[in-house]
Amino acid sequence: MQAEILFVCVENAGLSQMAQAFAEKLGLKASSAGTVPSGRVNPVVVETMRERGIDLSGRSPRMLTSEMIRQPRLVVTMGCSVEEACSRPILAAMQKKLVDWHLEDPKGRSIDEVRRIRDEIEKESARNCQKRITVN
Repeated sequence: MQAEILFVCVENAGLSQMAQAFAEKLGLKASSAGTVPSGRVNPVVVETMRERGIDLSGRSPRMLTSEMIRQPRLVVTMGCSVEEACSRPILAAMQKKLVDWHLEDPKGRSIDEVRRIRDEIEKESARNCQKRITVN
């Protein structure tokens, strides 16, 4: 499946996983990846998404590749400073279709803080994903 939208963060363990899930819930073809993937999705993120009826327990963080960036119409970075971790060719490939959502990283946060971040991602997804893909 070719993704219409790619969500990128450093570890692909929280923000980008939640954003991908909400975009998919909206009926979009989405994927996510990280520049330095974690070994697993953040368990607090899994728990808070389960509260929304979304199961992330079977997902694994994935490494961002240049091929992944070529495919989508939109690349959303999650405020995780991917510029510091991405190679120049990957950054160059993202530039024309890049949007940054300045969000707090849920890593090390309490469940209440992760719920707030989750809710921000859900609102941002509903407000912007479909509109941006249609415009691009």
